[in-house]
Amino acid sequence: MKKIYLLFLLFSFSVFGQNTNPFSVEASFLRGNALPHTEDMYHLVNGHPDGFLLTVVNKTNGSKEWHQAHNYPDYGGYFLYQDFKSQPLGQNYAVGALYNFYFWKRRLQLKLSQGIAYTTNPYDKVDNSKNKAFGSRLMGNTNIGLAYDNQKLFKNVGFHAGILFTHYSNGRVKSPNSGINTYLLNVGLNYNLSDDLKRQPDTTSIAKSYKEPIRYNFVLRTGINENPIINSGQYPFYHIGFYAAKRINRKSALELGAELFLTKSIEEYINYYSVAYPEDGIDSDTDYKRVGIFIGHELIINRISLEAQIGYYAYQPFKKDIPIYDRVGIKYYFTDKIFGGFTIKTHMFLAEALEFGIGYRI
Repeated sequence: MKKIYLLFLLFSFSVFGQNTNPFSVEASFLRGNALPHTEDMYHLVNGHPDGFLLTVVNKTNGSKEWHQAHNYPDYGGYFLYQDFKSQPLGQNYAVGALYNFYFWKRRLQLKLSQGIAYTTNPYDKVDNSKNKAFGSRLMGNTNIGLAYDNQKLFKNVGFHAGILFTHYSNGRVKSPNSGINTYLLNVGLNYNLSDDLKRQPDTTSIAKSYKEPIRYNFVLRTGINENPIINSGQYPFYHIGFYAAKRINRKSALELGAELFLTKSIEEYINYYSVAYPEDGIDSDTDYKRVGIFIGHELIINRISLEAQIGYYAYQPFKKDIPIYDRVGIKYYFTDKIFGGFTIKTHMFLAEALEFGIGYRI
C-alpha cells in the first residue's frame, strides 16, 4: 500500500508540476485511536488505527463572490485509507468531496469532507460475527480535521499537522450498524502546482445586506433502513418536515421547525419486541410514528450549504431510542425555491438513517 501511495505522489508531481492552475496536492499520514461508543465495540479495539489521506483541491482566487466571503477556501476531492489494526474490522477505503476553510492568517485549517466508503471485512453471520460496526460493504464517511498549515514551507512545498476525526456508518441501511469513530494525528506535506497564485481583491464599493425575511420550507426525506435486529428486513421511511429559516448574514441561516417520522422498520421492531420481551409490556399496536421539534444552522457557501440540526421527540410512544436526535448533511439549491440534500440522522453516535431529500421554500 505504501508503494502505491508513493507512486501516486510521483505521478501527481510529474504530471501537474508545470501546471499554472491553482491546484494543490496534499498527502497525510494518519495514526490514532478508535472511540468505542457501545459495549459491543470494546473487543474490536485492540490496536492503533493508521492510514493515509490524499487530496486534490482547487485553491479559490476571488473570481467569485463566495471565495472572499469565506476567506478563500479550497475545494476538491479526497481518497482515505484506514487500517483499523483489528481483524474483524479490516480496512476501509473512502472517496468524496471536501472543503478546507482557513483562519488565523491562514495558519489554521478546518477540513470538512463527506463521501462513500468501502470496507474489506463487513459483518457476516458465519465468517465475521464479531464485527457489529459495519453491516454492509458500502457506507457513508464523514471527516472533520483541524490543523496548523504552512503553505510555503519551502518554495511550492507546504507542511501541516493536526488532528482528524473520522466517522463510518451505513446509516442502518443494513444491520448491524454501530459504526466506528476514530481520532488520528494528521501529519503531511502539500505541493502547490502554481508558483504564484494571484487572488483578486474585492472591488465592491457598496456593502450588500444578505438578511432576508423568514422563509418557510417543506422537505421530504426518504430512503430505506433496517431496525437493530439483524436480518429483520429493509423498509422505506418518510421523514416529512416543515420549518422556518431566517438568514442573518452572508454565511448563516437559523432554522426552527417540526417533522413527522414515518419509519416502517420501527413498526416491525415493535412487533418483534412485543413478542420477544413480553415482560416489558410493549403492545404490538404501539404507534411507531414520532414527531420531533428541532433547531438548526445552515452554513451557506454558494449553491451548496452545510446543514446541522438537533431535535427532540415531542411524541415518541416507542422509547427504545433516546429522545434527542441530530442531523448533519449537505444541501444544494437548484433554484431559489427548490433544493435537494443528503443527510445522516443519528441518536448521538448511533446512526438511524441516510436521508435523500427534496424540498421547496416560499
